[in-house]
Amino acid sequence: MSSIRTCRKVLTLASRKYCRRNISISHYQKYNNYHYPGLPWTIRYFSAPIPDEAAVSSCSSDNNNPSTSQETSQNTATAKPEITKPLKDVRKQLWEFYVSTGKGANALFEAIDLREEGRIHPSELKAFLEEVWSSGDHPSTVMPYAWNILELRTQQNQTYTTKTFKQWLIAATKMSADQKNQRTLAYFQQSQNSPQPSKETVYSWNSDSMSQSLRRMQYAVRGEVVMRADQLAAQGKEILYTNIGNPHQVGQAPITYYRQVLALCDLPAEVGVDHPNASEMFPPDALERARELRDIIGPSGTGAYTHSQGLLGIRQHVADFIKNRDGGYPSYPGNIFLTNGASAAIAMVLQGLIGDTSDSVMIPIPQYPIYSALIAKMGGRQVGYELDERLNWTVTRHELESRLIKAEKEGLAVKAMAMINPGNPSGNIMTHCDIQTVVEFCAAHGIVLLADEVYQTNVYAPHAKFVSAKQVAYDIGLEEELQLVSFHSTSKGLIGECGRRGGYMELHNIDPYVQSQMYKLASSELCSGLQGQIMMSLMVRGPEPGDESYELHQKETQSIFDGLKERSQKLVEGLNEIDGISCAPAHGAMYAFPRLENLPESVFDKARELGTTPDNLYALSLLEDTGICVVPASGFGQSAGRVGFRTTFLHPDTITCIDKFKSHHELFMDKYTKLQQKKEEAKLNAAAYMEEEDNNDDETTKKSSSSGGKDKTEKEEEEEEDLE
Repeated sequence: MSSIRTCRKVLTLASRKYCRRNISISHYQKYNNYHYPGLPWTIRYFSAPIPDEAAVSSCSSDNNNPSTSQETSQNTATAKPEITKPLKDVRKQLWEFYVSTGKGANALFEAIDLREEGRIHPSELKAFLEEVWSSGDHPSTVMPYAWNILELRTQQNQTYTTKTFKQWLIAATKMSADQKNQRTLAYFQQSQNSPQPSKETVYSWNSDSMSQSLRRMQYAVRGEVVMRADQLAAQGKEILYTNIGNPHQVGQAPITYYRQVLALCDLPAEVGVDHPNASEMFPPDALERARELRDIIGPSGTGAYTHSQGLLGIRQHVADFIKNRDGGYPSYPGNIFLTNGASAAIAMVLQGLIGDTSDSVMIPIPQYPIYSALIAKMGGRQVGYELDERLNWTVTRHELESRLIKAEKEGLAVKAMAMINPGNPSGNIMTHCDIQTVVEFCAAHGIVLLADEVYQTNVYAPHAKFVSAKQVAYDIGLEEELQLVSFHSTSKGLIGECGRRGGYMELHNIDPYVQSQMYKLASSELCSGLQGQIMMSLMVRGPEPGDESYELHQKETQSIFDGLKERSQKLVEGLNEIDGISCAPAHGAMYAFPRLENLPESVFDKARELGTTPDNLYALSLLEDTGICVVPASGFGQSAGRVGFRTTFLHPDTITCIDKFKSHHELFMDKYTKLQQKKEEAKLNAAAYMEEEDNNDDETTKKSSSSGGKDKTEKEEEEEEDLE
């Protein structure tokens, strides 16, 4: 049987939870029950060559002999089964299946526990990992925390049961400082306003039976550091939240025109647009715009469902905006989907893309964690391509091609590639040339480009300009070769209306059948929130010159832009003045992504001891010391050996906190430098002690040898005298 058929067979069995009565293979089961009586039959099936009928007959007759059967059982119970090539293929496929989907942990356990003892020794698990590992880096590099646990259990001779094996799998395959999810659980238990269950309560829906993909999934921007910040805030500590792009939470004022039109759309006509004194309370252009939107919404008002793609009139507003933005290149409302923020649109597309455990998506490193989280949840694989920090986070064609080749060698099918411009968390602006590199790469390989363009208004560098991926594709004549989905949102830019959940995606050059299925998916969720749809219309078509609201609107938006631009520059300058911190310019978006340099080795030792990452250790220390809440860089992905964090510059107090960043960094470095010095002194003292002990042992040995030689001679003389 070929390895492909073998893998498919075992995966089918895994999905059925090895329900023996539903599978008719009595011929092979009979043979394998004799050949390896101690193994799960599904694994035995691929552990040895298929016999001929004579062999089966011979085995059957032997089984009728009790003494022969007993002897065989005793011999095979202790003998390690041969791991044949088909079995290796099965084990590798089961591992890949789990890594992709978080499913099949029980089947994987059985594939390693070949003796069916109900436990796995760490040495068996290490050997299994080295057997199935396809990445160029050793497992100890990719999963240091999980590998350390494995080493520790090896030293302590502790085996894995199914339950502890599943816990280890979560630690091995999730990208999070909270590898065990224990900190998440502790936070939830402390913060929920509901009675705690008794210790005797037994749940059928528990950590073992729940979705393991959900256990593995993590979202760093609201991870452990933020949970701890919430706890400290509840205790009365003043917290400066710089962990997430949530402008209104940190004091950004709403834009008046938007709120006026939203209110008029929601209010009943008689107390809103049709009220006799409405013109005294609202400017005429806001009233006119509200009436236009109310006509698009229809008589059912803002409380009813809309078309599943969103209201046609608002989709037309979006299409007009895209056409004007991209220099006149066409855009069609039928290709626009209005969504609950860009995140919901990304989730829809990934759900439509990922159809197999080998399907993968190329994502930038560093990346916005929604991509890694959703890919893990949906059972896909992520292929990271690194942005070059030395070149202000650019990517080269060589990097893209090499990552694709590596993925294909590992048996992965790259279906799509995510591009974030302006960058999150990196804050870079991609040039026309940068985007052309990506567009040409995707077009050449038939890869769907996912263009995350939610920060397109946030461009601060004097000579930088936002250019969309769609415009670049048209500019270089690849509009018919490139499959593109682009995203935008009302949560970012200068609006910051995160709670409205307004977003859109535009599908360009996508298979009509696929697009029809995306509509079906949108239909299953009925529609996006109407408040978000209205907000999207206002974002893409604000007041125009000459309108009554135009001057105030320009003043408010310019004030927000100037504040962001000033803070982006001063924050980066301030961080770069701190010895041991370096930060690339934040030319766009809302974030700075500094790196920590020359950290003492004791920082890494302490992180390993606590089962966390060095930057998570640093971020928690910063929070406890200063009240500043940042996100560890490890949550976004970063190059090997890099340590850092992401911080927003949304809060007006961000600049005044530079001194706090500096004082904490100095204290942190001083603490761990002294700890490192103590460790080095202890090592030197231990080495000196061992050298002294060795010298003493040498002296003792010499004396013993000399004494032993003398005693031996006297004894020999006595024996000679006795003989005489």
